[in-house]
Amino acid sequence: MAALKVLKNMRAKLDKTLEVLLIILMGFMVLNVLWQVFSRYILQDPSSITDELARFQLIWLGLLGACYAVGKKTHLAIELFGSGLSAGQKLLSDLFIQIVIFLFALLVMVIGGFRLMQITLVLNQVSAALQIQIGYVYSILPISGLVMMFYSITFMLDDLAIFASEKRA
Repeated sequence: MAALKVLKNMRAKLDKTLEVLLIILMGFMVLNVLWQVFSRYILQDPSSITDELARFQLIWLGLLGACYAVGKKTHLAIELFGSGLSAGQKLLSDLFIQIVIFLFALLVMVIGGFRLMQITLVLNQVSAALQIQIGYVYSILPISGLVMMFYSITFMLDDLAIFASEKRA
């Protein structure tokens, strides 16, 4: 039980870190887009980097936001049978959902994202305006996958602890 408490504490700190990071990223994105509009329509001299920067910020914001949603269990879920399940069946359903999230995060985001990142770094693909390697932009895929896996593991352990305590009772 002490290990679960430590994991819950880590999860709370990760939640807070993601909240702050998302707020900062969103703030910079708003400033970036405002500058883009200002420079294009007021100064009549559009900035060449703001469009690309906004695109990259949106990628990072979307994936980190998805991590936050998984961590808060507010991600999109389809509740077909949820209301008709007993408490034990609901627990098993939640466990199954976390296993699916874990496998998706591992296979698609971590392994697939790392391969994509590695290929673009090896091929030395750089962005047109910012001249940064695209692999660095794609690095958010394995990072967010690892974060989602962490959340999924902690939720699975919570479910297993509840399941074990109900079996004892």
